[in-house]
Amino acid sequence: MMNTNSNPKTLLEAVKFFADYENCRKFMMDARWPDGVVRCPICGSGHVTYMANTRRWKCYGKHPRAQFTLKVGTIFEDSPVPLEKWLTTLWLIVNGKNGVSSYEVARGIGVTQKTAWFMLHRLRLALQSGSLVKLSGEVEVDETFIGGKARNMHVAQRQRRITGTGGKDKAEVMGMLEPGGEVRTTVVENRKKKALQQEIKKHIGAGSALYSDELKSYDGLAGEYAHQVINHAVAYVDGKAHTNRL
Repeated sequence: MMNTNSNPKTLLEAVKFFADYENCRKFMMDARWPDGVVRCPICGSGHVTYMANTRRWKCYGKHPRAQFTLKVGTIFEDSPVPLEKWLTTLWLIVNGKNGVSSYEVARGIGVTQKTAWFMLHRLRLALQSGSLVKLSGEVEVDETFIGGKARNMHVAQRQRRITGTGGKDKAEVMGMLEPGGEVRTTVVENRKKKALQQEIKKHIGAGSALYSDELKSYDGLAGEYAHQVINHAVAYVDGKAHTNRL
């Protein structure tokens, strides 16, 4: 994610390097569009123009969000923290041999400890997935319970581990799949609206086509996504709307 041959070697160099917007722009362009072709994060079109005065690109595709910045479609999109602080923190994580704490980041870049913790969490997830870019285009989402089946357990183990019915005592896992792209999975606290929609907004770019089942926790996403629901009591496929691959 960071080319050690061309990027700063010390924290002081990193702060100075990323304080220059052009360095941030070049870094982000290399990370997002390694083939050199800038593409709209909404429609994927390469027919875009850079407007230097506003530091934005204009897409000539037919959709409401014609303009976009370097942040749009990335893990930085919904954060007010400037890009130079995000990238300096990324440098700290990648180059810290013994790890870096939220308190250290807060002191180093001038943000609150709570903000630093949020930034570290986002960046570590991005490093784990190998990309700063959110899923986009058409994305399937679903969730399930992970845990052994009671009938396959020894009776003593079953009595120890199974204390309820349904999903009780099992891990709740959510998955997101971009066909032809990647799959991202995460353990969630529960299947309520707040928990699931928080993960969707964290990993999936606004404006994407979102396919889910009829779980009520997904209600209310149509404002940010082209959300289509497949009712599994009626059918498992309705045109493009399905979650079968996931």
